Amino acid sequence: MKRRLFVLTVVAALPVAALLAPMAANAVSPAGGGPKAASTCAPVPVSAPQGTEVEEVRAVANAGGAISFPPAPPLPDHPPLAGVPAWCDITVTVTHPGAADKVTIKVSLPQDNKAWNGRFQATGGSAYLAGELLYPLVAGVKGGYATAATDAGVGADPLDPSAWAGNPQLVKNFASRSMHDLAVVGKSVTKNFYGKAQFWSYWNGCSTGGRQGYSEAQNYPADFNGILAKAPAIDWARFAVGTAWSQAVFNEYEVKPSPCELEAFNTAAVKACDTLDGVPDGIVDVPQNCEWDARELVGAEVVCDGRTITVTKAVADAVTRIWAGPKGYPGPNKGASLAFLATPGTPFFVSDAWVKFFVTRNPGYDLSKIDFKTFDKLYAASVEQYDSVIGTDHANLGKFAASGGKLLTWHGQSDQLIPTDATVRYRERVNRIFGGNRTVDHFYRLFLVPGVDHCGASGPTISDTDALAALTKWVEHGTEPKTLPAAGTSPTGVSVSHPVCSYPDVARWTGKGSVTAAANYRCVRA
Repeated sequence: MKRRLFVLTVVAALPVAALLAPMAANAVSPAGGGPKAASTCAPVPVSAPQGTEVEEVRAVANAGGAISFPPAPPLPDHPPLAGVPAWCDITVTVTHPGAADKVTIKVSLPQDNKAWNGRFQATGGSAYLAGELLYPLVAGVKGGYATAATDAGVGADPLDPSAWAGNPQLVKNFASRSMHDLAVVGKSVTKNFYGKAQFWSYWNGCSTGGRQGYSEAQNYPADFNGILAKAPAIDWARFAVGTAWSQAVFNEYEVKPSPCELEAFNTAAVKACDTLDGVPDGIVDVPQNCEWDARELVGAEVVCDGRTITVTKAVADAVTRIWAGPKGYPGPNKGASLAFLATPGTPFFVSDAWVKFFVTRNPGYDLSKIDFKTFDKLYAASVEQYDSVIGTDHANLGKFAASGGKLLTWHGQSDQLIPTDATVRYRERVNRIFGGNRTVDHFYRLFLVPGVDHCGASGPTISDTDALAALTKWVEHGTEPKTLPAAGTSPTGVSVSHPVCSYPDVARWTGKGSVTAAANYRCVRA
């Protein structure tokens, strides 16, 4: 039986006037300064950025130990955590004058100074959720971090933004403002709880959380020393419509292939390109180099749910167009499941909500009926209305680099939700500004992980422990990460262990020794 999350309810609230420190953007004292470290779990003074007001500060003490987490659908269930030290949750409610919003920022801190590693970590959200206020915070505490998250005032539903999409202030919160609030408030709470500021601060997020990390690097470059931004949903105004491209393709080609039929194309592509890297493991190492043509499957028979389907040229041409993507935005890689981005009549849920509640402001809009002309109009309208608000595609990271910040990104080559090449295109734009990989690698590293889907739910992925360790060594010791370790099981059941090389290099088997041993690989230019 799972143990329920045990919380010792020691809750206190003080008047705002007694809690507010002087307002200042990025107000952080030098390490070692400030008041005496808190010996009990209690509210502390809080600094906030200019334009952000603190309304309430509450504290709740937690006993620690073995912690399990209640289901919170549609989010995935989280595994229990053992050996969590006692910690204090300090919850800060803030507002922005004129915005009529209430934003929750929650900071979880190891109670004992000796259990704190001296670092602050902010965590991100997913889809239309700005941040998860339970599991990531407890996991961070177990790792020794003072860890924080925010709901940005938009609630806790990652699927349905209809309640706040029409409020420009809440959209601004979700896009960027609340991440900066989180950084400033979270570091202020940490400093005043322990009596000294954190030595280092980090961002950690995937998907929307990855986009939020890029937003911080671009808009508030001094907020974090290190940013771990995985599978980032950057260039959001294009991503949120570009991933509905398949609906226009299906309608233009007048086809409705079943998920099984579509998967047959991926199966054939993987079979054709699996061994381009010399290792038969059911993974297309570099999908961008896979030249298999979908038309080679025309005339083949595919058995789906007991029914035999003969693949037509129209379906093959549609798959080719989906893989290519629309003008200005990439399609999914060969080998990535098409179930989310290419199901006839069922648009990707992020796209569907974005078009209904943000672009057209028509909750009844049927995205499944679009053609190429309609798609182009929606795409252009999204960029025109929201690129400056939530685009997160500014490639000049000069201020971030000058601040000493380090940005580490990994993105699965089989990501079924966010096309990997969107991240590659951004990195290439940064390269053009700074003169190429050699310069950019000093502050921004990208790792493309073969056979891994969105945020590493399956495939031989990179663990957060390893990624954070590499980022920490880079930030705190100047050790640039040239490889990251990946391990897990391939789609064909093959155990995989190999290094993932910093872009644009890829890992190649030396031809000697086991293909599942990381030591037998070296990095070469793709």
